[in-house]
Amino acid sequence: MTNASASPLRRRGKRLQDASLIEGPMLLLRTIRGFGSKRSLMWWACVPIALFGLGLFNLSAHAAEMPELSAAFLANNLWLLIATILVIFMNAGFAMVEAGMCRQKNAVNILAKNLFVFALAVTAYWFVGYSLMYGNAIAAGWLFFNGLFFDPTVTPEVIGEAGLVPTVDFLFQAAFAGTAATIVSGLVAERVKFGEFVVFSLVLTAFIYPISGSWQWNGGWLSEAGFIDFAGSSIVHSVGAWAGLVGAMLLGPRLGKFVNGKAQAMPGHNMAIATLGALVLWIGWYGFNPGSQLAMDQWVPYVAVTTTLAAAGGAIGATVISTLTSGKPDLTMIINGILAGLVSITAGCANLTMAGAWLAGLVGGVIVVFSVSALDSLGIDDPVGAFSVHGVCGIWGTLVIGFWGYDIQGSGAGLGLFTGGGFSQLWIQIVGCAAYAIWTVATCWLAWKVIGIFFGGIRVSEDEEISGLDIGEHGMEAYPDFASAGN
Repeated sequence: MTNASASPLRRRGKRLQDASLIEGPMLLLRTIRGFGSKRSLMWWACVPIALFGLGLFNLSAHAAEMPELSAAFLANNLWLLIATILVIFMNAGFAMVEAGMCRQKNAVNILAKNLFVFALAVTAYWFVGYSLMYGNAIAAGWLFFNGLFFDPTVTPEVIGEAGLVPTVDFLFQAAFAGTAATIVSGLVAERVKFGEFVVFSLVLTAFIYPISGSWQWNGGWLSEAGFIDFAGSSIVHSVGAWAGLVGAMLLGPRLGKFVNGKAQAMPGHNMAIATLGALVLWIGWYGFNPGSQLAMDQWVPYVAVTTTLAAAGGAIGATVISTLTSGKPDLTMIINGILAGLVSITAGCANLTMAGAWLAGLVGGVIVVFSVSALDSLGIDDPVGAFSVHGVCGIWGTLVIGFWGYDIQGSGAGLGLFTGGGFSQLWIQIVGCAAYAIWTVATCWLAWKVIGIFFGGIRVSEDEEISGLDIGEHGMEAYPDFASAGN
């Protein structure tokens, strides 16, 4: 019997799981057919070199195409970025004012809404809102669209003309969209479901606000008619206020707000935070109004001064009237008076004299006191006076241009009824205010209704409202170490 000689054992390669950290990548790459040969290794080595060379070529090409960055270009874009940060910081002010003026048991819910709504607004506005507001005309003057998202490309023309790069402009405009959404939070506070509010905020910032904003700020029909709203008394503030008012009316008042038809006081739990919030908003408004100049030029400080004077006038007007009507100065009215003055000057901060700005703010401060009482008499529950501040004073701030406005940055001619311009500008301002009211009320009523149908209502249960939205909606308390009182 013949025994066959044993064939030599083949050398087994090292398994991947047994390889060292250095050997592992090469073993993995060798599993790709043909990669293990020396020739293929040489070709693969050329890939990073080719990519590096292509990158240098592109950089060189762009450097050759782009003009030198001018001081004006850098100043304009740097200023708008700073203004954007100030406007974004206003979200902290809104959160503190609203939380401070509401009850302790709902503080977490209010803070969560104000914090999260900006994330929603930026996302929705980036996805489609910016395109609807600043895209190409589809229906001339009424509807614009330029596809989803936006093109961040910086062109030589933008640099040469000291214009704004698209990314900075987007951030600034997105901050305004967030402001419109957070105004709604104050009107529906202490009784709206968190999820339903989130869905509504997405609809508002993706579609409702951008479409109406394009009518003025993208050369739409209101702009062509001569309507003036420099920084958004109507476009931002009244739109947010009308949207919130519809929600507040559909929700109904908070439990215990009205007894036998009479409004009952529901004091806020932390006036220190509310006061700090008002000051944060005042500072943030220097991004809102002067930033809307969209350039760093000689008019930026002028707009800042008119903004300051109007806020001061609003505080004085509200304090005097609240003292006369209630016997003592009301801190909540001082806070709302400041905000009323700021909203009252937002449309006309570049079209009013300094005296006219202070007077506009003073009237706004007076209006807000009476407006808060008027809403109570109508049975509408506005926990923080958001509609009075942003809605009523937003309308007033738009109309005041038609009373004593000037073309300050242009010919200097009077525009208003009392400054030699006649009734025409006032009529255009009235039409604009009415257009924003009708559009927002109609679309937001539909949005709130549809959301309520799909999600089984927009209001929390009675038990949840009594125990507080912090526990019911979020499972936590703002002040767990303190006994709840006065809730």
